[in-house]
Amino acid sequence: MITCFIHYEIDPAAQEAFALYARNWGQAIPRCGADLIGYFGPHEGSATTGYGVYQIESLAAYEAYRARLREDPLAQENFDFARRERFIRSESRLFLKCLSAPHALGPDR
Repeated sequence: MITCFIHYEIDPAAQEAFALYARNWGQAIPRCGADLIGYFGPHEGSATTGYGVYQIESLAAYEAYRARLREDPLAQENFDFARRERFIRSESRLFLKCLSAPHALGPDR
């Protein structure tokens, strides 16, 4: 398994828009084949940082998942919503694997 961390820089005046965006991904991401850990938005500290975190089997599975997202009606609406409302200033993805127990597989697996 790999974990995708999506880092968002969001407009601090548009936290409610980001929250709606996050709730929509809460439906679309699992339906399209990834294990959503969650979307996280500002609470204390930075008013401009958000994260989306999900797990997927492999980079090949990620490519298939992204193709399903492009066809999913709610995902399409959510992409359009973010483009139209411009509450996301930047976004980047990082793929990591878990190295700590109990979630990580041992060296012989």
